[in-house]
Amino acid sequence: MDTKSIVDISGWLGVIFYVFAYLLLSIGVLKANSYRFHFLNILGAIGLITDSAYHGDQPNLTVNVIWLVIGILAITRRFFFTSSRQS
Repeated sequence: MDTKSIVDISGWLGVIFYVFAYLLLSIGVLKANSYRFHFLNILGAIGLITDSAYHGDQPNLTVNVIWLVIGILAITRRFFFTSSRQS
């Protein structure tokens, strides 16, 4: 399998993770502050960052880097604040 195919698959997996996270949130399976919701969004961002960086799509790259940072911050914040409240 060539590099372009791997990158394209990565991009499509990113789309699937984003849409799946939003679907599960919308039907009430996941909550907006859950680790799983943010983890799915992080995976989606990584897939689309890979694809957009390879193809030189700067706007898509930018929004997905921002989305990745938001996901990481949300998980980090939840981990530290949830842990400190339970102690």
